[in-house]
Amino acid sequence: MAEDVSFFAKPTPVSIADIAALSGTTPAPGADLGRMISGATTPDLAGPADICFADKPRFVSAASTTRAGAIICRAADAGRFPAATAVLLARDPQRAFALVLARLYPESMKPRAISGETGVSRLAVVASGARIEAGAIVEPGAIVGDGAAIGTGTVIGPHAVIGANVRIGRNCLVGAGSTVQFALIGDRVLIHPGVRIGQDGFGYIGGAAGHAKVPQIGRVIIQDDVEIGAGTTIDRGAVRDTVVGQGTKIDNQVQIAHNVTIGRHCILAGQVGVAGSATIEDFVVIGGQSGINGHITVGAGAQIAGVSSVHGDVPPGARWAGSPARPVQQWLRARAREMKLGLAHHGTRSAATGAKPGTEEAG
Repeated sequence: MAEDVSFFAKPTPVSIADIAALSGTTPAPGADLGRMISGATTPDLAGPADICFADKPRFVSAASTTRAGAIICRAADAGRFPAATAVLLARDPQRAFALVLARLYPESMKPRAISGETGVSRLAVVASGARIEAGAIVEPGAIVGDGAAIGTGTVIGPHAVIGANVRIGRNCLVGAGSTVQFALIGDRVLIHPGVRIGQDGFGYIGGAAGHAKVPQIGRVIIQDDVEIGAGTTIDRGAVRDTVVGQGTKIDNQVQIAHNVTIGRHCILAGQVGVAGSATIEDFVVIGGQSGINGHITVGAGAQIAGVSSVHGDVPPGARWAGSPARPVQQWLRARAREMKLGLAHHGTRSAATGAKPGTEEAG
């Protein structure tokens, strides 16, 4: 049996009344507002001191026998849970649940030093010309280059490398083993382990004598409240900056090439690739394993389905899918035709062999 180990402090119990106030939820009639909640989990694992949420039909159905002390759900589902479970009503149950998690587990919301250091470790290498504000943490094995500046509350993880003249704002995290160079980083930026920021962009000019390297003299600009997942790479610009806008969230193992501009509050899921000089406008969502071609624009508010290949400009607010990507309705019609042709081909082959369509008799 796995050892019962918790990586966060045991929560201070909170009353359901306080939970309703902090999460903006409305208690359903009969909810015990004085009950204390000291944990959060899924409906199937929850006990009387836990809170959970259910927002999709299959989750609501699965939660019908929960033992949770409280559950957050939509008003339409309020009567589907055991009488002993206090029901809190929300328009967006998952968002409300996230607010509760932040209250119960505040340590999960801010960077922490792995080593327990409270300042600059004696095992870190910090250039004499670096400027580190009081309250910043530089962990063992980290290297901070000459002229770099690091704000208070920021944690530089073990063996991270901060290049010369890099600027990193306040209350940031640079995860273990990450490298940041040729970059200006805003406040409250979370850079998870193994991220590479500011390396050369991929620029070459072909010729009879071989490939001539194009100097990459731009920077990377990361604005406030950005989160960058583990293993992601963001190249510096060639002759202008690579930019990631305020509030954008980037998943693990994403590649962002030189000169790319990403707007505010975008979402890029895992293994997305954005080619050089592409522009991603504000509030764009790109599904996992999708590729964005270079020198194109994805308009504000557009959504790109996972495993899509985008070769041309996407209008603002559009929903595209497929390879090559196109408006979702066009893609769905094309898929329906492909399915129909596939079934027709299968039926023809079956008839030629004397087998019934849809059986395995045709071999």
